[in-house]
Amino acid sequence: MRIRLAQLLIGVVLLGAWELGAATGLVDPFFFSRPSAIVGQIGAWVADGGIFRHLWVTLVEAMLALLIGSAAGLGVGFLLARVQVLAEVLDPYIKVANSLPRVVLAPIFLLWFGLGIWSKVAFGFTLVFFIVFFNTYQGIREVNQVLVDNTRMLGAKEGQLLRHVFLPSALSWIFSSLHVSVGFAIVGAVVGEYLGASEGIGFLISQAEGVFDTTAVFAGMVVLSIVVLLIDVVVHRGERYLLRWRPTGRADTGAN
Repeated sequence: MRIRLAQLLIGVVLLGAWELGAATGLVDPFFFSRPSAIVGQIGAWVADGGIFRHLWVTLVEAMLALLIGSAAGLGVGFLLARVQVLAEVLDPYIKVANSLPRVVLAPIFLLWFGLGIWSKVAFGFTLVFFIVFFNTYQGIREVNQVLVDNTRMLGAKEGQLLRHVFLPSALSWIFSSLHVSVGFAIVGAVVGEYLGASEGIGFLISQAEGVFDTTAVFAGMVVLSIVVLLIDVVVHRGERYLLRWRPTGRADTGAN
């Protein structure tokens, strides 16, 4: 409870200082808007109802990127962690692919897949995949080899090792990557919409920037931030449920 109150207090202080700065002229509302105007803009969008269509498009793109990217990252991460020769062969190609600037890829995806959702999904996939892949790969490699050997001595097959040893041991790494991937999936969808789309939150932000409407730009960012926080709460609850067998540490008590 104290953690929540401290978080709330920090938010109130920051927003209050922002509003006061805009009211006294210390902050130029033309460039930075003000919290009250941003809330009013979001309220107008909600009353109009159009924001929900744009938000739905962005969420569909982000969730597809998250699901496909996470599934691919998990699969490839498990495979390369268990097949060392394959990991060594593909190592330079993975490093090269990961080093490619994602923003440069976005226009290429628009050219390949058009202005529909799949160009945004492809862009988001490139952001999510490597985060989940590296965490999964490292999580599997960190599994205690003594535990693996003892389980094998008891007659466990590879599938049983994967289900009862590797997956439970790597879950904390996987969920750690998912917490980060949620935000990156949203970023991928929004950036793709910003560069070329006819609907979505990124499209709204792009339209607002075109007419120098900073209030609408900040309102779009606030909406996205709220969505990311809500999704992260869902991921956190899933993590707590699947890892309920682990002892609760001090770090977990503050999140309750």
